[in-house]
Amino acid sequence: MKKIFAGFLLLMFALMYSQEKKPMFWQDIQNFKTLNQQSAPPNNTILLIGSSSFTKWKDVSEYFPGKTIINRGFGGSRLTDLNYYSEDLLKPYQPKQIIIYCGENDFADDAKLKADIIVDRFKTFYKKVREKFPNIEVDFISIKYSPSREKLWPQMKEANKKIAKFMRKEKNAEFIDITEIMNDVNGNVRKDLFVEDMLHMTPEGYRLWTKVMNPYMK
Repeated sequence: MKKIFAGFLLLMFALMYSQEKKPMFWQDIQNFKTLNQQSAPPNNTILLIGSSSFTKWKDVSEYFPGKTIINRGFGGSRLTDLNYYSEDLLKPYQPKQIIIYCGENDFADDAKLKADIIVDRFKTFYKKVREKFPNIEVDFISIKYSPSREKLWPQMKEANKKIAKFMRKEKNAEFIDITEIMNDVNGNVRKDLFVEDMLHMTPEGYRLWTKVMNPYMK
């Protein structure tokens, strides 16, 4: 009886330990795997990869009629997470275009983070993308100015500038700048484009993104 009880305790500890060791966003990635098992992802799609600005754009296909879009935005992911899960985010798909929105949460995690670190993180992921898809279109949407993260904007703005410079030198790559369209006539970000948390966007915010993104969509 004591042996059975001891074995039960060991099993419980093992389960608890395995749960604790699961990395952040592990479940999101498992959910993607389940979706892919339920319905094999079609080829020649537009693949969205990134953080919650994509995650919450659940009706993105309605904004781009005639386009086949796979949305793989997850949680409050950072570029470090895109790099960590790169195999899961890239291997199951054969897209004709990849659009990335990420980096905002990297700064939110560490307010002292230098723009160059974010740029390097992005370049690392971009390299992983190119290793698998050397010739497809790969685009990066500029990190947006979120009112709740106003203090972080100087670093974000600098990161945008450096990523834009990098993307201009790459073949089949574009930097999609959504900054200006989200501003009012005085050059200030429109707070009405955000929900209560002043971080995530309203449908009108996504409508404006669509207006800028459309010319780049394959």
